[in-house]
Amino acid sequence: MKQNGIYPDHNVYPSVIKCSTHLMWVKFGASLHGSIIRVGLEMDLFTANALLSMYAHHVFDKKSRVLDGMESVRRVFERMVERDVVSYNTVVLGYVKSGMFNEAMGVIKEMGSGGIKADAFTLSNVLGVVKERMDVLKGKEIHGYGIRHGFDENEFVVSGLSDVYTSCNMVEDSYRLFCSLRQKDCVSWCSMIAAYVQNGLFDEGLRLFRQMISAGIKPVPVSCSSIIPACAHLTTLPLGQQLHGFIIRSHFDDNMFIASSLVNMYAKCGNIKLAKYIFDSMKQHDLVSWTAMIMGCASHGHAYEAISLFKQMEVEGFTPNSVTFVAVLTACSHAGMVNEGLTFFNKMVEHYNISPEFEHYACIADLLGRAGKLEEAFRFLCKMPENKTTSAWLPLLAACRVHKNVKLAEKIVACINEFDSDNMGAYVLLSNTYSSNGRNKDAANLRSMLSKKADRKKPACSWISVEKKVHAFSAGDESHPYYVGMINILDILFGHMVKQEYVADYTAPTVC
Repeated sequence: MKQNGIYPDHNVYPSVIKCSTHLMWVKFGASLHGSIIRVGLEMDLFTANALLSMYAHHVFDKKSRVLDGMESVRRVFERMVERDVVSYNTVVLGYVKSGMFNEAMGVIKEMGSGGIKADAFTLSNVLGVVKERMDVLKGKEIHGYGIRHGFDENEFVVSGLSDVYTSCNMVEDSYRLFCSLRQKDCVSWCSMIAAYVQNGLFDEGLRLFRQMISAGIKPVPVSCSSIIPACAHLTTLPLGQQLHGFIIRSHFDDNMFIASSLVNMYAKCGNIKLAKYIFDSMKQHDLVSWTAMIMGCASHGHAYEAISLFKQMEVEGFTPNSVTFVAVLTACSHAGMVNEGLTFFNKMVEHYNISPEFEHYACIADLLGRAGKLEEAFRFLCKMPENKTTSAWLPLLAACRVHKNVKLAEKIVACINEFDSDNMGAYVLLSNTYSSNGRNKDAANLRSMLSKKADRKKPACSWISVEKKVHAFSAGDESHPYYVGMINILDILFGHMVKQEYVADYTAPTVC
């Protein structure tokens, strides 16, 4: 075009800049910027907006000799004589993608001062900031603004609000927002299903998934990967198998995220062989699939295989994260591999610079406790930066019962009582420790205190699925229709145990 003596104008440059942005031609885009300055089109609104978009999409490195993307965006933005809502939206989006949330909120305020009204794109961008900050009050403020200006039906705004409410554990508000939509597409269904599952409402997530199918919405890979964890946590293997069959029929089984979810689901549901088969069949692995497989092997007692997988993962160039180390430490704990467990813990801290969390401390404490190194485990837990987590202390307390160390058990319960005095599990274990040492009077006194506390607690519940029907049982509940029959079967089993000369250990009763 230039060779023919025709010079680009304000209609040409924005299109060319857009092409360079999509093609990721960084240096070419920078040269276009120089050309625009030379011909005096830098003040043109559409050209400047195109430049903003280009810089906002790229954060350039030092080798390209171009300034950091957001610094370039700010410079172009500040030189603009005229700005519109697109200009502000582009800058806000750039800051959000760069994780510079304070700067993004500053531009939003600047936008209001400049008399520019926010549109749906602005709201969806700023909701990303609100979600990261978990600022539910600001989220509700934006929700109200959206309703007043007619953006409450916009799918991007609704999706952003749903994410805010979900991150703040306000699933009911997210569901009301979902129900208010006149037309629900696959994105809105998937967002709501993911909200339920992420907040531990697995039954509700499954119910909504069924409703989506009944409404004629065809599931996509994202919806499948969102609902599989619900089957894993509920250990509903038949339902998970049905979902797996649907995934195969829909040709989603090649999806890496779905395959990783299936590995995790089958491992948690007890079918470690099928989990391993799916893992080995994957064309490509990610850190999630490696971690799921390692944890699956660890949970099923295949400690050596779990450690072998961990080392293979490192050889293939994957960097383990915090969850991966929980998996391999769990394997060491279950197998009693004390030296290996401590080696992995030190490697996590010194080699990978990962700060230990209470799960890692709990694994090491459990490992040392199983090996009888109770005092060492106690000193190890005392090193925790925040040792106000009961679940980290309970494995060691259980080890005190096994090794009949009453003195340390009392010390641990005293520690737990400082920050969690209502935890019944600690008192149950202490009572069992008393019983195992013949201190029946102390155990009886503690059980008496527990029975008074138990009146204020909801009893624990367990369940089993038999012939597609779930049977639930709770402590002291005799309402099951087959209760009498089950008691008779238990009497028969106890009779067989006596004939086999099995002597039950009644010195450590479980307090319900």
